Amino acid sequence: MSFTTRFAPSPTGYLHLGHAFSALTAFDVARAARGRFLLRIEDIDQGRARPEFEAAIFEDLAWLGIEWETPVRRQSEHMADYEAALRSLIDRQLVYRCFRTRKEIAEAIASAPHGEPEEPFRGEALPPEEEAAKLDAGEAFAWRLSLKKARAALGPAYFALVFEDETGPVRAEPERRGDVVLARKDFGTSYHLASVWDDALQGVTHVIRGEDLRDAAHLHVLLQKLLELPQPVYRHHQLILGEDGKRLAKRDQAATLSALRESGKTPADVRAMIDL
Repeated sequence: MSFTTRFAPSPTGYLHLGHAFSALTAFDVARAARGRFLLRIEDIDQGRARPEFEAAIFEDLAWLGIEWETPVRRQSEHMADYEAALRSLIDRQLVYRCFRTRKEIAEAIASAPHGEPEEPFRGEALPPEEEAAKLDAGEAFAWRLSLKKARAALGPAYFALVFEDETGPVRAEPERRGDVVLARKDFGTSYHLASVWDDALQGVTHVIRGEDLRDAAHLHVLLQKLLELPQPVYRHHQLILGEDGKRLAKRDQAATLSALRESGKTPADVRAMIDL
């Protein structure tokens, strides 16, 4: 299989220098390997996604000199795919309905022995009659992946999960994330489920993304194993920081590519600004 990587932004704001670094890094690596570079629009957050932000993504990337294969995959057009993947986990009882609010989860963690505010949440399905009563009442819930059930299903293979990154083999520790949300009552997927599914479907061999998503790889390899999907190689690059020392966010208007372009900056200037 040929080298294939991707850039997968969410159209919830304008691209900034951090996005440029990630997109150019992936594009340059793919070009050097004479491989494929894909653009994927991760627009499952329909409450925040906007057509004008998607249009700006295409404009900004083209301005940087990045080329991508067409057609571009938009996640919002493939919800049935992710719901089918979720259904396979439901049928195998690897996920459960969690009716707790964020406040209730925080309180449950804090009340546990040695509970810490950032400790991952773990739970279990309610008794059938209690769950049925909550469903009849129309209460909101999230579908959470059960690490307990995943370990039981995989047996020794769970403890042998590893992923490859630029430093070599890494022992996967899905426990870092706890029982993560994979979907909700009114929304059939999450970033984790949709991203893993699409990477496999599109034949992505190398996932190149920011180091803020390094921990996600520990969960993603578990999902790949449970869903019998191929596992890519991971590379997590540094983040571009603002003058305050914090990672750039979409609210940092001065660092957006559109603002830089309007100020007279060139693509070569952008590369120099991010040390590429």
